[in-house]
Amino acid sequence: MQDFRDLLVWVKAHDATLAVYRYTQTFPSDERFGLTFQIRRAAVSVASNIAEGSGRRSDADFARFLSIAFGSASEVEYQALLARDLGYMSDSEHQEIRDRLSEVKRMLSSLIKRLTTENR
Repeated sequence: MQDFRDLLVWVKAHDATLAVYRYTQTFPSDERFGLTFQIRRAAVSVASNIAEGSGRRSDADFARFLSIAFGSASEVEYQALLARDLGYMSDSEHQEIRDRLSEVKRMLSSLIKRLTTENR
């Protein structure tokens, strides 16, 4: 068990979440309970699952939560693409979110691989 705040992947996921919150502040008010809520919820899920998994007692449990975080990161990637295509997010905002999440997903993938390989 480790403190999630010491994990670089959590720090990067948290930073991506903050960026999502910044960029969704300008979404139309009629999207408050639609896309704004969904993309924020998914972004929070990435860092939350990393945090929760780090508090589990086994590497297998931790890897399972990291896999959920990976799926949530993919969800945010799609929702940011949708927001861009709807004109709610600029190309540069979308690219920043995409770049941040790509890095998080690479880190998650490596960590999952390490956790599952060590337990074979």
